[in-house]
Order: sequence, then structure tokens, then C-alpha cells
Amino acid sequence: MAAPALISKSRAPEASEIPIRDPCRSWAASGRTGSLGIVPKVLLATDADWILDEVDAALSDDDTTVFRVRQGIDVLQAIDQLEPDLVILDEQIGNMGGIATCMAIRNAEGVDRIPITAVMLLLDRAHDVFLARRCEADGFVVKPINSLRLRQAAVALLAGDGYEDSLDQITGQPAPAL
Repeated sequence: MAAPALISKSRAPEASEIPIRDPCRSWAASGRTGSLGIVPKVLLATDADWILDEVDAALSDDDTTVFRVRQGIDVLQAIDQLEPDLVILDEQIGNMGGIATCMAIRNAEGVDRIPITAVMLLLDRAHDVFLARRCEADGFVVKPINSLRLRQAAVALLAGDGYEDSLDQITGQPAPAL
């Protein structure tokens, strides 16, 4: 199936505490969990080329394809068409930010408009953790993006778990990766 015009494919080859939602409607209950090695589709919503480069480098492999939309408003249509296994939202997307987009995803799932989908937010600062939890994101990573942390987050979400980036308690910045 060809990707619609609003969705672009990346250079990849083909192929703590988060609010708990109803377990019968959770990502893991949908039976679509797996490891990153066997999950073919990741949808990234960002208008920043450097974020696509970082996500693509961290997650793409022979079996995983990263698709991209440049506007938050296009995410629901892309989810409906692609049925991605993971949606990654940049917090700052031109016309509709990642927080609003995550809320739109959760609302659409609630009325069975789209399949239940794991959602990860790429936060700009540690102070936005409250918003990530409030919009029921399954996980988050605070920028600057570290490819190891991003991959760990993706694997956790795809296994049906949540993921919260480790933050330094003094500075509020991401803790160094070990």
C-alpha cells in the first residue's frame, strides 16, 4: 500500500507513573505488543528535520520503517491509514502540538475511530512531564534526544509497558545514559 501524500517515509528500508487507562482498552490488551526487532511501523510527527534524523538513526533497521507527518492535525488520518505500532510526537509541531495531538489520539481511541496505539512524547523540558502524564502518553523522552534512551523507550512501549525518562532531581535534565 502506498503512503498517502501527507505521510513521508524515512530513509529506512521497507518494512515512575503514567496514568493508567482502562486495561481492557490499553495498548498491551490490544495484543499488538512486540519487540522493536519485529515491529514494522513507527509514525513520527515532527516538522523538524533533525528530529527525524535522530529517530530514524535510533529506531530504523531492516524490519522497521519510520513514517513521518509534518503536522499534528495529520496524525489521526495517518494512524487510520498506516495502523502504526508506535506513534512518536514532538512536543512542538507547527499547527497542533504533541500534547494536543496525544489528547486527540486518546479521544479518537475512546470512540473506536482509530486502533489503540502506543504514544511516546518527545518533551522539550522536564517541566512538561506533568502535561505528558495528563494527556495519557504511554511514555516520554526529554530532549536532547539520546538514541539509547529513545530505543529503550520504544522497546518498553512496544512491550506494553510505560516509559518515563530518568531526570536528574537537581537540574531537571535527562540523567546520563549508562
